[in-house]
Amino acid sequence: MNPSTTTKSKSVCTDQLQREKVFPQKNYKQIQPEGENVTGLTCECGVFGAIACGEWPTQIDIGQVVCLGLVALQHRGQESAGIVTSTGKTSKNFSVHKGMGMINNLFNDDTMKKLKGNLGIGHNRYSTSAASEMVNCQPFVVHTAHGALAIAHNGELVNCESLRKEVLERGVGLSTHSDSELIAQSLCCAPLDISEHDGPNWPARIRHFMTLAPLSYSLVVMHKDKIYAVRDTYGNRPLCIGKIVPIGLGAGKPDVAPAEGYVVSSESCGFLSIGARYVRELEPGEIVEFTRNGFRTVDIVERPDYKRMAFCIFEYVYFARADSIFEGQMVYSARLQCGRQLARESPLDADIVSSVPESGTAAAHGFARESNLPFAEVLCKNRYVGRTFIQPSTRLRQLGVAKKFGALAENVEGKRIVLIDDSIVRGNTIGPIIKLLRDAGAKEVHIRIASPPLLYPCYMGINIPTREELIGNKLNPEQLAKHVGADSLAYLSVEGLVKAVQVNKAQCNPSKSGYCTACLTGDYPGGLPEDLSW
Repeated sequence: MNPSTTTKSKSVCTDQLQREKVFPQKNYKQIQPEGENVTGLTCECGVFGAIACGEWPTQIDIGQVVCLGLVALQHRGQESAGIVTSTGKTSKNFSVHKGMGMINNLFNDDTMKKLKGNLGIGHNRYSTSAASEMVNCQPFVVHTAHGALAIAHNGELVNCESLRKEVLERGVGLSTHSDSELIAQSLCCAPLDISEHDGPNWPARIRHFMTLAPLSYSLVVMHKDKIYAVRDTYGNRPLCIGKIVPIGLGAGKPDVAPAEGYVVSSESCGFLSIGARYVRELEPGEIVEFTRNGFRTVDIVERPDYKRMAFCIFEYVYFARADSIFEGQMVYSARLQCGRQLARESPLDADIVSSVPESGTAAAHGFARESNLPFAEVLCKNRYVGRTFIQPSTRLRQLGVAKKFGALAENVEGKRIVLIDDSIVRGNTIGPIIKLLRDAGAKEVHIRIASPPLLYPCYMGINIPTREELIGNKLNPEQLAKHVGADSLAYLSVEGLVKAVQVNKAQCNPSKSGYCTACLTGDYPGGLPEDLSW
């Protein structure tokens, strides 16, 4: 397999035997930067929206707020980004700027001056179902009979082909293979059973789309003077609301402060930096309308009674920033509990506990506390590593980890080390790290992974490699330990992971709780995806 071509296969899973079958692979090319050695998972996308309250024009620089929100969500996508703003006065056009690359390279003083308005939405992208090209940058803007409509999407539609056929049969042309454009065009077509004598009924159109596409998506949709925030009925992708408060509020309670505006975001991690406070998450299936007067729930689309919520559990493990809040708890505390649970399941006698920075640090602290072992840093991360376009020899390629990490020899020499990481995907980085520690004098190196082995691909917006590339399908823990040169290796169990992320979560109705563990178990929340002809 060409390493520059990433494909996502799909797993048939009605029982344990069927889960071993592999779906046909999608026939698209995933562009990777030249010379970049992809070793782990690739994130999905980040969506963000902001609207000012009170009199318009607002004194809040909405374009800057959206831009800073996207900076906070940069970890969710680094291929492209875009911002669309509106004055709220006309539905004919929006101010738009988007392109390939990182936020800081795309938006400068000149571009921000053009993004004036009272409301706006933004998007960070990592491509999943369409190539990494300018034409697929979001937010998508389409011009409807009722004016311009902008949409930003996090996730991936599991029934993309059937929805595409329906849109095409209505005479609508599509310019890309992106399911995000497909959503936009779907919303442009009013369902036949909806009366729109007084103008477009966007909540009804959104509801109709949601009945056609069960998952996976979080959306922000902007039309003239309103923003709609939408979360799929399974709650698979995250989305939350924040309140822009007066600058002098400090740590005061946001519910008693006047609202200067509202934001909606894939994660809450950037709220404090833009003067906002976390309010709540959107419920699965909820459609929230934001106007200059505040926000309100305009509809909730229910999923089937026999289906449970399926929040992506890898948001806790891997994707989200540690200071984000899901289910009433900070992601950092959930990762800490994963480390504690891992120590209970796979204890051992050692001198120190450490982590692969920074991904495994929270879990390593939890492991250390539960084991009554000291935590010590053993790896020093080089924060200025660029892409290596030329690797002049096999020896230097094998030492590639050296450009990313250094070993703290004084903490390592003669020690029995427990090294914690959040996950192992292909398994091609942990071996060089172990060798680095042994070369620095480590007596023993035991690997503990704060998540279960990845065994199945994801078709809901996460670019997990194919089954053939996932090391968990090739080697069991004992074999993998020998393969990477560790003294032992153990994973957190699926049951242990679910238990860990529930320790500090807010109390809720059990029927409104649940996690997608498809990449770990092959149990996909929406059942089998359709046989897509990509």
